[in-house]
Amino acid sequence: MSAASMPAFFAQHSRMKYIFFGGKGGVGKTVMAGTAALWLAQQGHRTLLASTNPVHSLSSLLDQNVFGAPTPVNGVPNLYAYEIDTKDTIERSKVELTQKIQWFLKYADIKTRADEFVESATMNPAFEESAMFENMIDLMFEDKYDVYVFDTAPTANTRRLLGMSSVYSMWVNKMVQSREEAKSLRELLSYSRKKEKDPLMEYLLNLRSRMERTKGLLTDAEKTAFFFVTLPEALPIAVIKRFIGWFHDFGIPVGGVIVNMLIDKADVTAATPDFVRNRIAMQEHYMQDIRASFPDLRAFVPLFETEVRGVEMLKRTAAHLFA
Repeated sequence: MSAASMPAFFAQHSRMKYIFFGGKGGVGKTVMAGTAALWLAQQGHRTLLASTNPVHSLSSLLDQNVFGAPTPVNGVPNLYAYEIDTKDTIERSKVELTQKIQWFLKYADIKTRADEFVESATMNPAFEESAMFENMIDLMFEDKYDVYVFDTAPTANTRRLLGMSSVYSMWVNKMVQSREEAKSLRELLSYSRKKEKDPLMEYLLNLRSRMERTKGLLTDAEKTAFFFVTLPEALPIAVIKRFIGWFHDFGIPVGGVIVNMLIDKADVTAATPDFVRNRIAMQEHYMQDIRASFPDLRAFVPLFETEVRGVEMLKRTAAHLFA
C-alpha cells in the first residue's frame, strides 16, 4: 500500500502543530519548510516559519528580511517567518549561565570567579546549539501560533539539537541528586540547622520540568512530525538511513520522506542531451532504493528550470508537495 500524500497526512493529523524538515545539506530543506508553511497558512492556520539553522536562508528564500524577529511574509496572509538571531541568543545564554554559576559557587562556598567557568563553557561548540535549542523551545512554549514549521540544520546537527531534551533531562536528574546530597550533608554539619533558600535547586527543578514538557511535545505524534528531505542520490539517502532509526528510538514521530529535484522523464525529447538522460537513469536507479527503504514516501517535487525563490515559486512548489 502506498503512503498517504502530504494533504492526507495533515488531514489525518488535524492537531499537528510542530513540523520539522531535515536532511543532508543542500537537499532543499529550507524550500520544503517554506512551501509547507505557505500551504498551511493558506489553509487558514496562523503559521510561523522559523530557522534553527545557524546558517540562515529564509530571507533569501522569501526575498525579504526576516532576521531577528517574527515578520509577516509579504503576500501571504497568516504566514510569519523568523531567522533566530544566534548571536543575541548566545549573549543572553551567557548572562543566564553566569548567574547560574554564581549561585553554585556561592552555595558551594567555592572562592572562584564565575567568569572562568563561563569562558570555558561558552568555548564549547555545543554551546551555540544549546542556545538555539533554548530559543526553539521558547517559541514552542509561547504558543502564539497555530502551527510552527522549523527549517533545521543538516541532520547530524538536528539530531544533537533535538536530542538535548534527553541529554538535559539526564544531566538535570544527576545534578538534582548531587545537590540534594550536598544540601543534606551541609545541614547535617551545620550547628544552626537553619533551612536556607536554595536558588540553584529551584533552578534545577524548574529546568527538569521544562525538559519534561519539551520532550512531551517533541514525542507527541498528534502534534509533532519530522520530515526527511532527500534527492535521488546516494549521499542524501545514506544520511536518512543513518539517522532515521535514531529519531524512531528517541520517540520523535517521523512524518515521512520527500524526494526533491526529480527530473521529469516526460520532458525528454530526441534533442535532450546525454547528460540529462544519464542523470535521469541515475535518479531512476536511486528511486528504486528510496521506494524499497522508505515506505512512508509523501511527495515527489520536480527539478524546476529556475531556483525556488519568492512566494510565487513557493506556490508553484506547493502544487507538487501537496498534490
